[in-house]
Amino acid sequence: MTTSSVRNTSTGRILAVGYGGLCYLVFLASFAYAIAFVMGLGVPRTVDRGIAAPPLEAFGVNVALLSAFAIQHSVMARPAFKRCWTRIIPASIERSTYVLAASLLLGLLCWQWRTIEGTVWHIGEPAIRLLVWALAVGGWVMVLATTFMINHFELFGLRQVLDAWRGTGNGRTGFKTTLLYRLVRHPLMLGFLIAFWAAPTMTAGHLLFAVATTGYILVALRLEERDLTASLGEQYCQYRRDVPMLIPHPVRHG
Repeated sequence: MTTSSVRNTSTGRILAVGYGGLCYLVFLASFAYAIAFVMGLGVPRTVDRGIAAPPLEAFGVNVALLSAFAIQHSVMARPAFKRCWTRIIPASIERSTYVLAASLLLGLLCWQWRTIEGTVWHIGEPAIRLLVWALAVGGWVMVLATTFMINHFELFGLRQVLDAWRGTGNGRTGFKTTLLYRLVRHPLMLGFLIAFWAAPTMTAGHLLFAVATTGYILVALRLEERDLTASLGEQYCQYRRDVPMLIPHPVRHG
């Protein structure tokens, strides 16, 4: 499927829409499984109990899985990579391809995760356990909700393929600071951090997952903000001055 075929023929447009829809469905499946994986709900392998392996092997494999996921996210999200990549594939499916690659790597991580024995903390009090579970659920709800506060379907590639189908070009959503984006610059990532760390029982494997993903998020946000500053200029610089990155602060007046 070449760039010209997608842009200029109805068959190419149908293929692009079908591909984008398939990528979105793969994302939904991997995202739902990831929630169950992290929370340990009804799936055969979880962040606490994966494939049995010796400690060093388990640590090495898990770090490799996390690294592969992080590298894919960071490299494919960079503007320079996108410019090169869209010389090979149509621009309309660039985001869908990114989503597909991320979803497949997330699935691989959940499938091949190794058990790392040990308990870091365990909350026995039922009321407090319930409160921590509610906090974790709230984190996942925040993740999903914040995607709709910007443009959920653009974020996951559907808008791009539909724009190509309609022949309306690249109608990207402009810079928006709605709802939670007025409190912190990255509420989506804040939701992930809450979901990853709110665990009534924190195993060694879960701790590795939480520490590694937190480190990646902090690095990735720096890269993303560099790109946004280069793209949006003073508009984003002012946003950075007015709104904290992840931790809300009291409303400033004046």
